[in-house]
Amino acid sequence: MSSPKAALVKELISSDKVVIFSKTYCPYCKLAKEVFDKLQQKYTAIELDERSDAEEIQLILGEMTGAKTVPRVFVKGECLGGGSDVKALYDNGKLMHYFNAP
Repeated sequence: MSSPKAALVKELISSDKVVIFSKTYCPYCKLAKEVFDKLQQKYTAIELDERSDAEEIQLILGEMTGAKTVPRVFVKGECLGGGSDVKALYDNGKLMHYFNAP
């Protein structure tokens, strides 16, 4: 994973505390965004359906995280999974640990 596109994906992930690789029409992506909205936590959404390189980015995310589905949610560079995963972390109070950790 040393392609220029892989470098771009890594750069995008490190560009903000919370980065969500998303598609504008995806209900699970909306769910993930709503969780961070409830927390009043700013995030960067990379809307793949608005990019010509979406398929390539999803393949790279698949190599990095084991899943190429969206959303792929990163907090401080760590992939937390998808929409259901983030919602579960929020519901059980564990999501905030990612923001309180150094």
